[in-house]
Amino acid sequence: MSKKKGNHQTKKNGQPQKKWLLPVILLSLLAIAGGIYAISSGRAPAPANDRTVSESANVTAYREKIGLLREQALTEERTAELGNAPAGGKAGHSVLISVCNTEQRASVFTGTGKDVETAWQNADDQVAAFLMDSNFDARWVKADVVFTSEVVDTDELSQQLKKSRDEFFRYGVAFDEKYQLALLEAEMNGAKIYDYDHDCIDFEYLNKYLKKADREQLEKLPETYTLFQTVGWFCDEENAVYELNHEGLEYGRRNVELIDDAYVEDLIFNASEFLMEQVKEDGSFIYGYYPRFDNELDSYNIMRHVSTIWSLICRYRMTESEELAAVIDKTIEYALNSVLYADENTAYLYEEKSDEIKLGGNGVTIIALTEYMDALGGDQYVDICRKLGNGILTMMNQETGEYYHVLNGDFSRKEEYRTVYYDGEATFALCRLYALTGEEQWLNAAKSAVDHFIEADYTQYKDHWVAYSMNEITKYTNEPAYYTFALQNAQKNLKEIYERDTTYHTYLEMLMVSFETYDRMVSEGVQSEYLDEEFELDELLRTIYKRADRMLNGYFYPEYAMYMRAPSKILDTFMVRHDGYRVRIDDVQHNIGGYYLYYKNYDKLVEYGMLECRDK
Repeated sequence: MSKKKGNHQTKKNGQPQKKWLLPVILLSLLAIAGGIYAISSGRAPAPANDRTVSESANVTAYREKIGLLREQALTEERTAELGNAPAGGKAGHSVLISVCNTEQRASVFTGTGKDVETAWQNADDQVAAFLMDSNFDARWVKADVVFTSEVVDTDELSQQLKKSRDEFFRYGVAFDEKYQLALLEAEMNGAKIYDYDHDCIDFEYLNKYLKKADREQLEKLPETYTLFQTVGWFCDEENAVYELNHEGLEYGRRNVELIDDAYVEDLIFNASEFLMEQVKEDGSFIYGYYPRFDNELDSYNIMRHVSTIWSLICRYRMTESEELAAVIDKTIEYALNSVLYADENTAYLYEEKSDEIKLGGNGVTIIALTEYMDALGGDQYVDICRKLGNGILTMMNQETGEYYHVLNGDFSRKEEYRTVYYDGEATFALCRLYALTGEEQWLNAAKSAVDHFIEADYTQYKDHWVAYSMNEITKYTNEPAYYTFALQNAQKNLKEIYERDTTYHTYLEMLMVSFETYDRMVSEGVQSEYLDEEFELDELLRTIYKRADRMLNGYFYPEYAMYMRAPSKILDTFMVRHDGYRVRIDDVQHNIGGYYLYYKNYDKLVEYGMLECRDK
């Protein structure tokens, strides 16, 4: 998969990546006394006398990459630091080198030795022998040096897994004291070898992985394991080198010093390009993947289809690409084929699979269509938006502001409540209808819903759609209670949002639309006692930056993607780690939505002091 703008290729720490051209270092001959080769990878190096004197191009390219990695990893200071942190057991020190051709899961080679340099050389020799024998194109190379380890028995491992969120146990495993079989954390989680349902090592998945990697399988699991973590470096196809985080939730991901508008622009472009590539001839999307084994999701959700259109429109606003416009048109046509009419003035988005009409479906369809007309011009969808709006009104008690959530396909009532998201989606849509038509009925209905939000304290839901609806309705009314509630919806939840360990992609959207509301209050001089006396801008700004950074943990950088079955298929898009690295169109959409708002408002965020607040 060729990316127009590969973030991993063009950016480092928010700035253009410098390519340092170093001379190729000729390493020692591969034929060295047998003891120099660590056998822990399970792959025997080819005999020296079977190798040609001149290296193949793939080996030469690899040597340049590994030389660049070595240049950064084995500095005098780093080597001294790592010299005090052996791998444990009888291995001495251990280095694991991963090579990936971008199309298949990475191959990993483990070297051990009395010091880091020897362990590095042993792993390096194995990789070179493998490349010589296979003509493998190592476009990505990653080096990991073990710096901490702990021996645990089966029960202790189980207890640690039990405390961990799925896919969040960030330790590699050596299955023996000599690291003859050692797997990185990325291998353990990427191949589903950690079993989080039963808090153990999945023996079947482990041996399947070893077999496919052409490594010796285990007859049984050991009684003890060495858990380890590494400090790592990654070299991409352009020979740009990135140091990787070695602790915390960012473990294994490149360091990013500044998440600025240029950096997130690349994220948006790459992820939206991924979505464009998922659009099929009939206008539907490939719904998603479980990338560990390259399994395509076989379900579909028309609501998520429609909401995903919005993120493509965000990309269009940045590029005004006619090619993209044609893709968007195709996806809208597919969506409108799922609209049912109760009468000539009332319409609903219909989910055929479940024979359901969902309140939120009408909401997101109106939002997508009004976004389309605003971004691309025209009024071709005004009529259908009105009819979908009438559909929302049939599912609303305008006196109380409460909604009914789900109808059957024959328009009979099915389910009063399903998810709070529907309330915000519908209310946001009603506000958009008022902006589109100027007709008071839509604004009056939206006000009724918002009054209910305030009375029932919807701040408890931390809902981005509620934030969207509050940001929108306050454009058309200066009701102080609405502004106060809009700020409270963010303020009351900042601590929990800041500390959230998962990427939880809708949080950034919620924070950013709340910031837009705040900014409009300041610029228009809106008076609010809550704003003056209780609202904490610094905390909002600090949390916005934290979420922008935390969401990078769900971005498929190549250092993550290389341990999936088909790396290039999911490269440079977004995933949900704790659900088997799931990549689904709506997950991508919400990430794009949050980063787009961050991109659009970045200069204002900086003016208000976000960069000074981020480290407080």
